[in-house]
Amino acid sequence: MTVPDALARARINELDLVEVAPNADPPVCRLLDYGKLRYLTSKKERETRKSQKSNDLKEVRFRPNIGVHDFYAKLRKVRQFIGNGDKVKLTVRFRGREAVHQQLGLSLLKRVADDLKDDVRLEHAPSMEGRAMSMVLIPSPTSTVKSERNDNATAVTTE
Repeated sequence: MTVPDALARARINELDLVEVAPNADPPVCRLLDYGKLRYLTSKKERETRKSQKSNDLKEVRFRPNIGVHDFYAKLRKVRQFIGNGDKVKLTVRFRGREAVHQQLGLSLLKRVADDLKDDVRLEHAPSMEGRAMSMVLIPSPTSTVKSERNDNATAVTTE
C-alpha cells in the first residue's frame, strides 16, 4: 500500500500511521493509536526498572580507637546491609597523628572481615585513600544472614 493511501485510511479510522520496522524492505507500518502505544511502552519500561535490583553501596565509618560497644553496633549495621544484599564500604578515618598508626586501621578492618567471613566476600582489599583506609565487602552467594536476625552472640560485657 502506498503512503498516501495508508494515511487516508488512518484519518478515516481516527488512528495514526506508525512505522514499526523501518529497516525492513519495504518498511512495515501499522494503523494504531500512537498515544496508547507510548503509554504501553513507558508502562513496560517502568515495570522492568522496578524489577531490577539495584546494588547500593553503603558506607560504615570507623575510628581507629573505637569502643567495644560501638564496634559491635556498627558490625550489626554491616550485617543488616549485607543481609539486604548491599555492598558495604568500610572506612577507617584517621585524624591528626592517628595517620601514623595505620596498622590500627588495618587490624580493625581485618577484624570486621573475620567476624563476617561466612557471610561476605572481599571485593577490594584494604587500601589508603587520603587520610582514610577503606575496603569493600559484598554478600557471598551462599550468605545465610537475614536482616531481621537478632544477634545476641555479639553482646559483650564490660568489667
